Amino acid sequence: MKADLLITGISQLVTAKGRGARHGAAMRELEVVEGASLAITGGLIAWTGKSCEWAGHASETVDLEGRAVVPALIDPHTHAVWAGDRLADFDARTSGKSYEEILKAGGGIRSSIRATASATQEELVRLAAPRMARLLRSGATTIEVKSGYGFEPYAEIAMLEAIQVLRASTPARILSTLLIHIPPAHVQDRTSYIADVCNLLIPEVANKKLAVALDIFVEQEAWHVDEAEVMLHCARQHGMAIKLHSEQFQRVGGLELGIHMGALSVDHLEACVPEQFELLAASSTIATILPGVSLHLGIAAAPGRQLIDAGAAVAVGTDLNPGSSPLFSAAAALALAVRLNGLTTEEALMAGTVNAACAVGLIDAGRIEAGLEADFLVLEGRDWRELIYILGANPVREVWIHGEKVEQ
Repeated sequence: MKADLLITGISQLVTAKGRGARHGAAMRELEVVEGASLAITGGLIAWTGKSCEWAGHASETVDLEGRAVVPALIDPHTHAVWAGDRLADFDARTSGKSYEEILKAGGGIRSSIRATASATQEELVRLAAPRMARLLRSGATTIEVKSGYGFEPYAEIAMLEAIQVLRASTPARILSTLLIHIPPAHVQDRTSYIADVCNLLIPEVANKKLAVALDIFVEQEAWHVDEAEVMLHCARQHGMAIKLHSEQFQRVGGLELGIHMGALSVDHLEACVPEQFELLAASSTIATILPGVSLHLGIAAAPGRQLIDAGAAVAVGTDLNPGSSPLFSAAAALALAVRLNGLTTEEALMAGTVNAACAVGLIDAGRIEAGLEADFLVLEGRDWRELIYILGANPVREVWIHGEKVEQ
């Protein structure tokens, strides 16, 4: 075998093998190769194995000097494009104000919507670019980014167009999602608003290929199940995948709707109850948990341990956003999932790679395997578990995308 590049000196090469999401106990089935090498040709992985088994020739060799290698991470849930800040909300909450009181005072998500709507596309891109760079440095080479701070169709389109511009400015792969967040405060006729979403917004987004999926926030104070179903059906008719925010604060049927409609993922799940664990376990829908929200808001963590024990496929995301999860590290999200949601280190890595890939509709990502894109991380240490063990420092030394080291 002839390769463009041979990477040697890998203390541990760690990955899942084979396509598809991992459910339940299979989330702990990682392959760990000690003393490994990795061959790359044309940006793709050509061979992996023990260094002593390599019998080919490489045009170039890089020695990692005994560091661990894991697949590049995938962040399946972010709101990385916004303007303004929520520092006043943070002060109010830490001073004992309730979320409802903050909303009545003009804060909360509506303050982000006002600031984002008033920003130019150039401003949104300029503000989002360093956020994406931080996620990339933390190991996320594929990042889902949602709209949702626009309310009006034109503002949602503007957000999605800003995400497109942002895509050209980063080596990370950005996947755009149209998010219908919460009903606008000024809208009296929700039926008419939903009609505009279905007749104007979704068709334009689909025709211009501005987003690959539609996400709906289903909660008592957001969209109801019957309303969400109309918009999700419309998205499916226009060739878009579907996702849901649900079961964050109450059980209102969003999880069941997502499973019934074959959603890629149902995200949040802090209020998920035992009888729903089995529903997720029997489905292809990924349970995406977001521990940064639990840490920042001080609310109960999603039952990650129980979901996995029931046989569900769990993914982990940062939920990077200004209000409930100012978490700029995909690696830190995995570390929090172990500490707050009860995942093991093996499960956390699987949740941030293979299962996260499935949560955004990718079947050939999140693994180090011959024939796949050479997207991987070189860690600072010899033991791959440091990726999830370390707090307060970046355990990632190098980020590689398509067989090339990203300069940071």
